[in-house]
Amino acid sequence: MQTNFTAEQLRDPGIATANKILRTCVHCGMCTATCPTFVLLGDELDSPRGRIYLIKDMLESGRGAPEEVVRHVDRCLSCLSCMTTCPSGVHYMHLVDQAREVIEQTYRRPWHDRAARALLAGLLPYPGRLRLAMIGASAARPLRGAVPGNSMLAKRLRAMLALAPKRLPGPSALSGVRTHKAEGDKRGRVALLAGCAQTVLDPEINDATIRLLTRLGIEVVVAEGAGCCGALAHHMGKHDPAMASARANIAAWLREADGAGLDAIVVNTSGCGTTVKDYGFMFRGEREQAQAERVAGLAMDVSEYLTKIGYAPTREPPGLTVAYHAACSLQHGQKITGEPKALLRKAGFRVVEPAEGHLCCGSAGTYNILQPDIAPRLRERKLDNLHRTKPDLVAAGNIGCITQLSGGGLTVVHSVQLLDWMAGGPVPQGVADVR
Repeated sequence: MQTNFTAEQLRDPGIATANKILRTCVHCGMCTATCPTFVLLGDELDSPRGRIYLIKDMLESGRGAPEEVVRHVDRCLSCLSCMTTCPSGVHYMHLVDQAREVIEQTYRRPWHDRAARALLAGLLPYPGRLRLAMIGASAARPLRGAVPGNSMLAKRLRAMLALAPKRLPGPSALSGVRTHKAEGDKRGRVALLAGCAQTVLDPEINDATIRLLTRLGIEVVVAEGAGCCGALAHHMGKHDPAMASARANIAAWLREADGAGLDAIVVNTSGCGTTVKDYGFMFRGEREQAQAERVAGLAMDVSEYLTKIGYAPTREPPGLTVAYHAACSLQHGQKITGEPKALLRKAGFRVVEPAEGHLCCGSAGTYNILQPDIAPRLRERKLDNLHRTKPDLVAAGNIGCITQLSGGGLTVVHSVQLLDWMAGGPVPQGVADVR
């Protein structure tokens, strides 16, 4: 793609990076076939190629974000399916994240939009605040149908209440800053990203990870000072809060790495893993760049790490069929496709995959709240494809996907919960009923 940035514009490192990305695009349009919003809406501007043109024009003009750009960029899920499809290697993720930052800095959103984004950014990364909000939302959940009107504000409020769990799980006995000792001979030591929203919505995912790893001889530390990875703020264009979260994590994990040592930083939420692995790019030109690159190099999805150390089940195969839902951030963002399925098969499950496995379920961080017209359509499409596989249950590697797909007539659990069960852990909640 030809670009027309001035020499002065190209002295800006951000523009220089965008220019390199834009110039790799050859207009082929292969990305349109796998873009969820283009598949649903059929609008070229709601495809990666269309958004690339809009972002190019916005950056070249230097005048900030017009409403048209905001509308179509907001509709992007950042599922990154286009990056898997693209034959030219266009790094769309970095380009669209830069566009979101420009939008956040230059566009004045309607008050209700600003309020929704501020609320999400002020709640989701903070487990204490989120737990209080979820208690209220769970209580109000039965009233979601009574929210009047068809405005975006009303739709978003109904979406928030629909996503609230019917019953909020209590805090885990294993949660908090601590070191979990390895059982038997110690084979390694890792830090676990405990995360933010996941610790409130489903703390059993971290518990299963800790139980499984310690049983396999791995010491697991939840480092003091580590928290939200920064993804939620980052994908809303909120640069400074995202960088602050990332800095805190980098400092916390490097204290452990330089102390007792770390073999890996294990992440069991694939959306977070994609962001942590991108810390080196996020901190390009910053004084912490080398440290950020070191942390990014240590980050591993839990399925990667279990494959590396040699996961082995200890129980007889349960005779269950598992539909594997490939989270976008795992299959497209991290290019991890085979490991989770191989581990589930090794654990004794019959693994099936739905049609259109490359298409997003509509969760995408805060997307299922901010885009209440599009996200439910993607959810229903995904659920329909999952039901067609006739599974006993569904396994996924991302809390956002699990939350989005729950309540759709299928039992949805994290893959690591099934792996822990087959290696001596408890039966995951909901699976006992399936059996």
